[in-house]
Amino acid sequence: MNARTTLVEMARHNLSYAASGEFPREDDIFRVPASNYYDEGRWKLEIDRVFKRMPLLLALSCELKAPGDYKAMTAVDVPVLMCRGKDGKVRAFVNMCRHRGAVLMPDGSGNANRFSCPYHAWTYDQAGALVGVYAAEDFGDIDKSCNGLVELPTCERAGLIWVILKHDSTLDFDRFLSGYDALLEQFGFADWTLFDRRTLEGPNWKIAYDGYMDLYHIPILHRATFGADMPNRAIYYPFGPHQRLTFPDPSLAEKAEDEWSTTHLLDGVWTVFPHVSIASFGGGGRSVMVSQLFPGKRPEESITVQNYVMQTPPNEEQRAEAQAQFAMLEVVVRDEDYATGIAQQKALMTGAMPDVLFGRNEGGGHRFHTWVDRIIDTDDEDLNALFESG
Repeated sequence: MNARTTLVEMARHNLSYAASGEFPREDDIFRVPASNYYDEGRWKLEIDRVFKRMPLLLALSCELKAPGDYKAMTAVDVPVLMCRGKDGKVRAFVNMCRHRGAVLMPDGSGNANRFSCPYHAWTYDQAGALVGVYAAEDFGDIDKSCNGLVELPTCERAGLIWVILKHDSTLDFDRFLSGYDALLEQFGFADWTLFDRRTLEGPNWKIAYDGYMDLYHIPILHRATFGADMPNRAIYYPFGPHQRLTFPDPSLAEKAEDEWSTTHLLDGVWTVFPHVSIASFGGGGRSVMVSQLFPGKRPEESITVQNYVMQTPPNEEQRAEAQAQFAMLEVVVRDEDYATGIAQQKALMTGAMPDVLFGRNEGGGHRFHTWVDRIIDTDDEDLNALFESG
């Protein structure tokens, strides 16, 4: 089945629920121990067994368009250097010189033919090979072919770039993505433009992420900004650990299926386990916000990088509209979602409530927390089988 056919089936399924006045619900209420949101031991397990073993969506292809384009960032305390080589392939490395471990490039982006260590000027090419040793005659014999940058497993699909922080991981990207990338490919992100980016501080990463996976709160928490007329019922489509969150688009009912545009079929929120939300606006066509969530320095903290991405470079009028929309989204997330989440964090840390509840209408949370538990409980050698089983 091709991706458009799948999207049409989803839309058809959504409309059938709209016609019936019903929507799918889980079998029962789901409980998550409240301590999962603040216990330090649990938090360390999530970092070590989820964030350092799962593919993380660290970049958009449009950030690394040309050979030599690079992006250096710190992901869960791991310095990462991504670069598109002359062969067009994106590679990721531990951002660490093989001489004494100095960080090669500061966090940021640019274009470079070589990467030279600021400590002793050892130099690497775009493919991570060691090509120069400063004062080599004084240093001593060294096999350059065995001392290139430590490469990290990397996958570029659908205009998005995933990196596994564990350099010796054998996790299969196809099994992890579970066919979800074929649907994300319909956006055409490889040709889009990164318009703007900002970083927000929030509560525990799961409290922050929970909010991206339900509509139940939208008409209440966001009534003063955009949510007053929005639905509070969501329909979820899981693909392995990833989930699309959507609701019926009544405008589609007025058209024949062959007239349904791909842009409208892509509306909704696309969550990419374990830490990314892709929120589509304006009929899925002109802009999306890609939110990357990372644990902070303590269990009760997180960092979210908001990337506002546009299908085409905006003209002057579109730029003003985009700036206004992105500013509104900052207010929504910072002053509504995360302000509420930070207060929620403090309340949970009193220990007065044993469990956090997810209703039958909050299936996204059911599946997300179940996957976090399953991955924590699965050893390295069994991860591929876990994703194979779904």
